[in-house]
Amino acid sequence: MTLAILWFVLIAILWIGYLALEGFDFGVGMLLKILGRDEKERRAMLHAIGPHWDGNEVWLLTAGGATFAAFPEWYGTLFSGAYIPLLCILLCLIVRVCAIEWRPKINSQAWRDRWDWAHTVSAWAPSILWGVAFANLVQGMRIEVLDMTTRQVVPAADVPAGTLLYGSSHQITGGFLSMITPFTLLGGVVTCLLFLNHGALFIALKTTGELSQRALRLSRRLGPAATAVTAVWAVWAQIAHSPNALSWLPLIIAAVGLLASMSASATGRDGWAFALHFVGIAMAVVFIFASMAPDVMRSSIDPAYSLTLTQAASAETTLIIMTAAAVVFVPGVLAYTIWSYKVFAKRINAEDIDAGKGGLHPTKVRDSAQPEALIGY
Repeated sequence: MTLAILWFVLIAILWIGYLALEGFDFGVGMLLKILGRDEKERRAMLHAIGPHWDGNEVWLLTAGGATFAAFPEWYGTLFSGAYIPLLCILLCLIVRVCAIEWRPKINSQAWRDRWDWAHTVSAWAPSILWGVAFANLVQGMRIEVLDMTTRQVVPAADVPAGTLLYGSSHQITGGFLSMITPFTLLGGVVTCLLFLNHGALFIALKTTGELSQRALRLSRRLGPAATAVTAVWAVWAQIAHSPNALSWLPLIIAAVGLLASMSASATGRDGWAFALHFVGIAMAVVFIFASMAPDVMRSSIDPAYSLTLTQAASAETTLIIMTAAAVVFVPGVLAYTIWSYKVFAKRINAEDIDAGKGGLHPTKVRDSAQPEALIGY
């Protein structure tokens, strides 16, 4: 049980890394056509996330892999039952990769505009869907225990609390539409607004001149809306769905972080504003996991059908091996991540970018004599 709790905490940390870091990538993508007024500014925005966006996605891969290894029943129940929204997120992530990588390959404004729109759409959709997904974990989903031989629902009274019932499996039986409720839709609005504000603060921090000031002004408008909507959703979640009084603590810290970020943004301290907003998102993720415990997937049909930590956890030997590997590799990953952000800490000036440079001329797409034209955003 101790190792299961440890890995539940570690998976929460991995999701903090993903949502707090990839969150500004999504925000920049959503704002690409809104904040960037010309080619120079849009390139500056892409340069700002260029060294980081693919590394930030590794947090998602690691979170998924850790869930599969440490809690296979959780992984199987969630990914099979929520297949449609998770597939939509995956497709958007694939399109976003293509949009970022292929945009600079051809020196044509029409080509770049098409990929910019693809990037924008593929940033908006996951930003909403992630909120809907996590809100479902807090609210509970239509989960039942099915006998895998007969495909019949096992009576709730026959489901043991501490172990899995032999020959049965937890299944999401409600379908896709059962995941769409006012609470989960509001969760989608929460992550969308938080990521928008996170992206605006990141651009304000990473660029100079008019683009930076415009991003900071946008953040001053987004911040109050994001904070207010997050507060409404979090209090609703705590009162209606959380069995743990301790989850008030990360909720309060998240509120303080978001409010302090607004104050720093109002006084032009963009570095502090971004850091405090990071803390706010991190504590919001902690709140989500704290409000779920001791379940990893809560059933809205009957609490007996909820998938608990002990039911979902792998064998102790597996968790021991995973813990040993984490002790060896996680510090190095964290050190490298911090180092990479330090190396690429310099601000970007949109005026220094040559908007006409880069990419092959449309008539020479098949000409292999210009490989240097394929480099850069």
